[in-house]
Parts: sequence; structure tokens; C-alpha cells
Amino acid sequence: MSGTWCCEWELATEELRSVSPRGAQRTARVLVRLHGEPLGYLTLPLTDTGPADVAGAAWRAFADRIEQHLAAEGVEVVIPVAGEACPNRVVDEELVSVVVCTRNRSDQLAACLDRLRELTYPNLEIVVVDNAPSDDSTRHVVAAAAAADPRFRYVVEPRPGLSRARNRGLAVAGGTYLAYTDDDVEVDPDWVEGLLRGFHRRSDVGCVTGLVATAEITSAAEEYFDARAASWSSRCEPELFSLDGAHARDPLFPYSPGIFGTGANLAFDRALLVALGGFDEALGAGTRTRGGEDLDIFVRVLRAGRAIAYEPAALVWHHHRADRDALLQQMYGYGTGLSAFLTKALVQRDTRREVLGRIPLGLRRMAGIRTQTRERLDDVAAPRGALLREFLGFGTGPLLYLLALRALRTPGEHGR
Repeated sequence: MSGTWCCEWELATEELRSVSPRGAQRTARVLVRLHGEPLGYLTLPLTDTGPADVAGAAWRAFADRIEQHLAAEGVEVVIPVAGEACPNRVVDEELVSVVVCTRNRSDQLAACLDRLRELTYPNLEIVVVDNAPSDDSTRHVVAAAAAADPRFRYVVEPRPGLSRARNRGLAVAGGTYLAYTDDDVEVDPDWVEGLLRGFHRRSDVGCVTGLVATAEITSAAEEYFDARAASWSSRCEPELFSLDGAHARDPLFPYSPGIFGTGANLAFDRALLVALGGFDEALGAGTRTRGGEDLDIFVRVLRAGRAIAYEPAALVWHHHRADRDALLQQMYGYGTGLSAFLTKALVQRDTRREVLGRIPLGLRRMAGIRTQTRERLDDVAAPRGALLREFLGFGTGPLLYLLALRALRTPGEHGR
């Protein structure tokens, strides 16, 4: 396959940018933004990515949203710099703690830290949690970053598991807000402002997620995952979720995987996360369950009476698994994480009845995943076995959760 060049276009400055190099691709996927706010995607031939081509296509596709944005500023035409009344501009002086959890991926981490260094929010600390490292390579990468930028801190969590690493970050962070991202992600310079915009949408917002755009598509594995992850990689409209909101009419809500966002891009009111006890250490990468910790914390936020804001302006770029074997492992983990999370809800008395009543509809919706993904792939063939591995993972997740739970209660057991 020739691949797709993933990039972004800022209407106000007429600037085309990308976190991945432009090569021999034939197609460009352009995320159109106005003063940082994502408006939507354009798919264009790579030959049609000149300023006039992209600007014209963007106005034709998103004229209504452009006019709404500018009307909120009190202007009628696109201006080069966002005005003080721009809806995407947030004034906040609170300390924000960014936490990056990583394990033995120092080469990838370096690119992540380079982008974090470009964050524009002034009151910031960046905590890198080295999870059960086998060498000092991550320590050296963070030390180099800290020498150039004192906002960086290095912390070790000796016990393996993403949830344990995230909880370690929670324990040492001092910010009013706590933002998490992954080492295979490159953040937008205005990412933190986008997260804060989510918190400012309503006084009861306790968690904010954001747009996780695909950084590049150069292989069949990346093409498949891009299609599979459309629920959080392509939505450009802000949304609010609460137990008494419009989404509550969905019979699966709030046990609806994917609609809230993903763990690669999320932030919390730190006091709320502390009150909730942090992430469940029986769930997540690095444990037997391999995932599900983000689904679990989303539901716990909602059940605590708080709202979740999905804020596309909180933009990050994600590098998907580029080869088939890595993709199959990830899809298996998606399956185990989902069913492990549901098993936890079935084990708990206060959520058991809610989940039992939703199982039939949930299974029917899962059966539709294959059709939906194929429709997004157009004529591209899905990597052999991807969906099967996800369903196999779903079948084994309940047992893995019970084993992980027992491991947590066994002294000296690290949950591997």
C-alpha cells in the first residue's frame, strides 16, 4: 500500500504541519483546525495540498463550524491570530502535572519528551514514571531532557503495571490537574490548554479526554487500527457525558467502550482521582489483563456524580503498531481489557445488576465491529486474524482478571 500522509492545517495561519515525514504517499489526511480547535478531516490527493487547495476545501467542508467559531469571537472573517474572545482561549493559573509512564522504550520516549518540551502552558511540571526498568536508558533520556528543561522529573515505579505507574505519578504530582499520556504519543503544543478548556466547560467536570489523531499510516496494521479506533481518533465535536445527560438514553451507557476517549490522552481533577483511589492495579498493560483500566476509571468518575468532557482541542498524535504481530498483541489486549473490566463490574455488588442487563445488547454491538471496521477500510484488506484475536482476548479476560486480583492479594506477587 502507498500509505496516507497524516497532517494538520491551521486556517488562521495557512500552515500545514505533520509529526511524520511526507514521503511517497498518494493521499493526505488533513485535520483542519481554527485557532487550535479541530473542525474535522479532509482526505485529499497528496498533489492537492497547496495552500489554496486545502483552504478552499476546508471552507467548503466546514463553513458552518468556521462561522460559529468566529461568531463567538465577534468577528466575521478569519484573522491571523486568535482574539481574546476566542472560545479556544482558556485563562487558568493552576499547576498542571503531566505524567508519562514508560517501560524500556527510551528511543520512542525521546520523541515524546521533545514534543512535551514545546507545551505552551506556563505553569507545568512533567513527571516521567519509569516502570520496572531493566536498564538505565530511560533515566538517561529524562536526565538529558531535565538538563535543558527543569520542568522534567524522573520517578521509578519498581512494580510492573501501567496502573501502578500511573498511581505512582498521582502520588508524586503536585498539580491541581493531572494529565496522562503515553510514550508513543506526540502532543500538540496547546494540548494542556485544550484539556483545561474541557474542565472549564462545566463545574462538575472531573475528567477530560481528547482527540487522539493518527500520526501516520504506512502499513496495513496502521490502516486497520486507524479504522478500528475511529471512536476516539476522528471525532471533532466536543461532548459532555454524565449519568443524567443525553447519553444516558443509550441502553449500554455508561458501560460503552470507546465513547469517552482513551488512556493515551486524559486528565483528571487530581483531588477526585485521589478520592477514587487511583487506577485499579489489577487492570492495565503490564498485568495479566493487559488493559481496561481507562474504561474502569471513566465509569467510576461518572458513578461518583462527576462529568467527563471529550475535548477535541486537547490534541495528541498517536503512532500505531506498524507490523501485524504487534497489532495482534494489541487487539488481544483490547479484548482482555474490556472483558476484565466487565468482570470487575459483575463481581461488585453495586454494579452487577447494571451490567447483567446490558450483556445481550453489548454482544450484539460487538458483533457489528467487523462490519463497521471494514466499511472504514474501504478496499483495504484487514490483517489476517486481527478481529479473531480481539474476540479471543474477550473470552479469556474474565479468568485473567480473577488471576490478577488474586495476585494483588498475594505478597511478593507482581501480577505478571
